[in-house]
Amino acid sequence: MDNIFADRCDSLREGGFTNFFVSILIVIGICLSYVTQHYRIISRGSSEGISPYFVLLGVTSANSQFGNILTLPQSRADVACCREVSPFECTAGLLGIAQIGTQWVCFAVILVLFLVFFRRDDADLDEFERDSDQPTWRTAIGVAAMCLIHGLFVVIISAAFALGAPQYLGAWANFLGIMSAVLAAIQYIPQIWTTYRLKHAGSLSILMMCIQTPGGLLFAGSLAARLGWAGWSSWGVYVLTALMQGILLVMAISYEWPSQDERNQSNPQPQRPPYNRRTTPRVLPSPGPYSAHLQAYGETQEEIERALDRESVQGVGENQPLLAPGGLGSSGIR
Repeated sequence: MDNIFADRCDSLREGGFTNFFVSILIVIGICLSYVTQHYRIISRGSSEGISPYFVLLGVTSANSQFGNILTLPQSRADVACCREVSPFECTAGLLGIAQIGTQWVCFAVILVLFLVFFRRDDADLDEFERDSDQPTWRTAIGVAAMCLIHGLFVVIISAAFALGAPQYLGAWANFLGIMSAVLAAIQYIPQIWTTYRLKHAGSLSILMMCIQTPGGLLFAGSLAARLGWAGWSSWGVYVLTALMQGILLVMAISYEWPSQDERNQSNPQPQRPPYNRRTTPRVLPSPGPYSAHLQAYGETQEEIERALDRESVQGVGENQPLLAPGGLGSSGIR
């Protein structure tokens, strides 16, 4: 432990501004990405489209990951080094813990919003009257209870090892990391199935996934640079999660983005009515009965205007010229 402590303190002193600002940007990105998901649920007033098992696996995975980063020897050494290094170097060293802690809090908020905006209209229906594909309120409450029990389990066991058997904390940290990776690996399977079945994203935020998919890979690289291969159980889970989230993102975009046929149906182009030779009137560009011989109906400008007015009044009620094809004065042969 003394060798790890010395190496970690030297590593914190050598940390540059680049890694510090990248870590700060990651924390901000985590907050912004989850805020879009929180806003999506609140704005729709429903958590429809979000699988309860996705929430269960996500929260339990975040519990395990947060417990992993807190019990890793490298993280404990970083906390201990804060007595030896400057405040800036201490803050930079603890940003990895802050990143995972921020993600844990944000996912816990999703659990709360999932419960608050869960549709309970069918809570009083009989079992045979409910839609079997829709999660029930009992399922949602069970998910929340399991998340709470799992979080308490991680806290109690971690505290017990830290106080009574600190030599086993490293093994416990790796166990939590493996548990988090397994849960994260299957976390998106129920959500992918739910999205596939609904054929739309529902309350799942596409913007959140657009931010988190590349951000997860950047986050994993930041943790890997800080913890090295010894911390594979911490950053490996984010590589796996980013890949699974990318699959879900492609599915959601394909369902939400309208196809060319759907756009044409929603904005139909005006069509020219069909032409019928016997019923469609044809306006001929020939002069009228008055305008063809104006000199016979008037000599002054006023008389000519009255003749044109009579011609226009007589033509108002005429729907079909008499000599047009199909008219009274037409034989239909040209």
